Amino acid sequence: MTSPIQLYEVCLRDGLQNESVVLPTDFKVAIAERLVQAGFRDIEVTSFVRPRWIPQLADAAEVVRRLPRVEGVRYWALVPNMIGLERALECDIHHVATFLSASETHNRKNVNRTIKESLAGLKKVIASAHGEGLGIRSYISTAFGCPFEGAIDPGRVLAIAIELLEAGADRIALGDTTGMGHPEKVRAMLSTLVEGGIELERIALHFHDTRGTAVVNSYAAWQLGARQFDGSISGLGGCPYAPGAAGNACTQDLVHLFERLGGAQEVPGGHAPLTGIDLELLGSIGMDLEAAIGRPLSGRYHEFWRGHLEREAKTA
Repeated sequence: MTSPIQLYEVCLRDGLQNESVVLPTDFKVAIAERLVQAGFRDIEVTSFVRPRWIPQLADAAEVVRRLPRVEGVRYWALVPNMIGLERALECDIHHVATFLSASETHNRKNVNRTIKESLAGLKKVIASAHGEGLGIRSYISTAFGCPFEGAIDPGRVLAIAIELLEAGADRIALGDTTGMGHPEKVRAMLSTLVEGGIELERIALHFHDTRGTAVVNSYAAWQLGARQFDGSISGLGGCPYAPGAAGNACTQDLVHLFERLGGAQEVPGGHAPLTGIDLELLGSIGMDLEAAIGRPLSGRYHEFWRGHLEREAKTA
């Protein structure tokens, strides 16, 4: 029996934060509603950072307040510190994500702190969030390589992950911030973490497709038993602090991959999809995002879907 896949959608946060265009709040809320309709149960909708840092997400509070509350759907917001957490709590959000880098250089460039300083601050954030009964995931960026330092020791990632989990995080998300990972790195990283005592159920994978490896890395992680993956509709997004970074793992690519790995999940009386996500609706959402952003998006399935629509228009 093949276990179902848990997809975590980040287009509204990681996807938009690096775009020059600032989209209307109405549009963001409408996208969130359609993501729920498509079958997502985990959606990262915004970030409570200082608006001057990321003006694309300056409407964080308004977005959260206007989200449709649907049973079983978890909305997440990124919080950089205690101030961000306090803003999130004021909006009645129930799931938050923290972040730091496995690279000292990248962490300094991103948040102007050492890893040790970031961990000290995040432990307070996590403890406070835990005390409020919030769900907590903690990103470890540059886990598979840093554009400034190069290779990252999996042992360093393990040590950081253990501290975050012991502080109260429910799970960690390993970020391949500039797409430097490849299947062997993925296998080595997951093996190190599992051998170090971290259950696969507490590990999510956040791959970027900068070098075209997001899908193959996801497949490698799936082979080892990983079942939690982050994606962004049509590959939207990147990291504003990582030179050369472009594009998250395309959600449509991941849905297409996982729905065809070993067939659908066996259930009494038939089969059920591994992801539970409506791929055709994702195609429509991706086209609307592309139009709103004003530039072509690069997910492979997105490009296929665009071509499909163009062919249909010619034959109509």
